[in-house]
Amino acid sequence: MTDNNKDFTISDNGWKLVWNEEFEGPEIDLSRWDYDIDGHGWGNNELQYYTREPRNAYIEDSKLVIKAIKEEYEGSPYTSAKLVTRNKVDWLYGRFEIRAKLPYGQGIWPAFWMMPTDLQIHGDWPSAGEIDIMEMCGHEPNKVHGTLHMGNPHYYKGDCFVLPEGKFADDYHTFTLDWTEAQMRWYIDGELFYKSSEWYTRETETSENEPHPAPFNKPFYMMLNLAVGGNWPGYPDETTVFPQTLEIDYIRIYQPEDGVYGPAI
Repeated sequence: MTDNNKDFTISDNGWKLVWNEEFEGPEIDLSRWDYDIDGHGWGNNELQYYTREPRNAYIEDSKLVIKAIKEEYEGSPYTSAKLVTRNKVDWLYGRFEIRAKLPYGQGIWPAFWMMPTDLQIHGDWPSAGEIDIMEMCGHEPNKVHGTLHMGNPHYYKGDCFVLPEGKFADDYHTFTLDWTEAQMRWYIDGELFYKSSEWYTRETETSENEPHPAPFNKPFYMMLNLAVGGNWPGYPDETTVFPQTLEIDYIRIYQPEDGVYGPAI
């Protein structure tokens, strides 16, 4: 079993570990994780069918492996997996730190992201909000994105980080989001690459904006997935190698011991 009381701390701000997943196995802990299962494009014309099969998501060498496989399954040409903490655990504010090695290739689309537990507070997507800790389009294997989605009509803002050399499939990197009431900040290996202190939502196109900190002032749960194809990354071609794997070493979530997040920076 994972020791969820390890005394990790963040030296630069005094935040203390409140939840962690070290994937010590031997199997995925279903008291903490669930699977989204289906095909049908997931609203983005994706090609994979998400399964709960152990060939698509498993623990190996104390790492979670999500594997996209080229195979016919339930009418889809690929299989993969999507793990979620929905109805298991959620969070309001904190530092979210994920150490992982990413896949690569045309049409490959890994993501770490968060959605609101209660969609009734600010309406459905996109007005309810979406936090993308990390997304990557596999044809740009040295670039990752951090993004906020909100509003109605849909509005998003964010930025990207480009490795100075190599690609994210070459080694493990640490992807971090600091989420406070005042600000969102995205880091790669401790380097800040984007921050935002301005956001809003509205339930309909004609309704008045609900200002900051809505919609990111309520608990969100986490999702880890590896998609194949879609409107944004495009689709696999003859250069795409299968299988592709997303390997996650750990997830560590921190909050300030004194409950005070401090000002925006």
